[in-house]
Amino acid sequence: MGLFFLFVCSDQVLLLAAGLSVGLLLLLLLGLMMYCLWRKKKGQRRYQELLSTVPSVPVCSAPVIPVSLGSWAMSVPQNTFHIKLAVVVVAPPPGMATRLCFSVEYRHSSEQLIVSLLRLANLPPQFHGNVTLVQLQLLPDDRRPRQTKARGTGPDPEFSDCFVFQVSGVCVPHSTLSVCVLSVEQDGKRRAVGRVLFPLERELGQAGRVLWRDLEPEDNMQCSELGDVQICLSYSPSLQRLSVVVLRARGLQLLTDKGVCVQVSLQILTQVVKLKRSCVVKGEKNPYFNHRMTFKLRSQHLDEACLKFELQHHIFLPEPPVLLGVLVLGPFMYARGPQMQHWMDMVNTPQEPVKLWHGLGRAI
Repeated sequence: MGLFFLFVCSDQVLLLAAGLSVGLLLLLLLGLMMYCLWRKKKGQRRYQELLSTVPSVPVCSAPVIPVSLGSWAMSVPQNTFHIKLAVVVVAPPPGMATRLCFSVEYRHSSEQLIVSLLRLANLPPQFHGNVTLVQLQLLPDDRRPRQTKARGTGPDPEFSDCFVFQVSGVCVPHSTLSVCVLSVEQDGKRRAVGRVLFPLERELGQAGRVLWRDLEPEDNMQCSELGDVQICLSYSPSLQRLSVVVLRARGLQLLTDKGVCVQVSLQILTQVVKLKRSCVVKGEKNPYFNHRMTFKLRSQHLDEACLKFELQHHIFLPEPPVLLGVLVLGPFMYARGPQMQHWMDMVNTPQEPVKLWHGLGRAI
């Protein structure tokens, strides 16, 4: 009887031990499942937080095919940051013009303008073997150009860059995005390929859509109604000196074959502080001046000054000349578009000559 009792107790102990082992195993499996679910949920939350800090690649109206995915890095120089994104290929519209593919988006909650550069199309053959640089500025207040380099060379170089500009919702409708394309030769010399000036007014409603814009070449031979004039500007902060070279004009509407000259006046606010004239050249539709002038201008007056050019046609001396057209180069206070951009390029690249064609306007 005692021996039977011991066998029964032994079986109960074994069953109890087996039950405890199974229970502990179930608890261990349950704990492991809860831990895995917790890690997965935490990972998703961290991934969502990471995505919320990185501007998304805009939704495109044209087919977009990912080519390669690069790592992204963030830096914050003067309220802006620069993020490397995936390289994409977007089919360009038909035509042979050199075009820039990009996208803009404005986020009102964070007051950030996001510009995504995608690619260039139809670069002229002389630039195919060079490195392609792009400089971006948000006019009129942005003084420091952002710069990026294309991946590879050839007729259709690609980018993988996004730029974020910190700008208030009040100012953004009055701003203009300037995108300047440069070609760097093997000796380091830079040549201007063209420029896109993109006014943001009435354009932000198309946020997230891929945009194609033709580059305006530096030497666009299509003349304006009154003709064009080519001007070269440079500024020396150390000498406090503004240098102006009136190079040539084209497509002028002349009445006779008498002489043509250019009168240049430096104005600060409402006061004309200096006035100079170029040499008088033979009256032809495309005169060549190559006349250099210098003006004393302090750095603190760069935002208050402008240059006014008047092309004058001398018909009968000593009668007053006939005014063929006018041009004003200066900051936002006086000019817009290429005229303002020319002045800003001069300010941002001290000592460097900046040359550009401008269409003449009528006197007001």
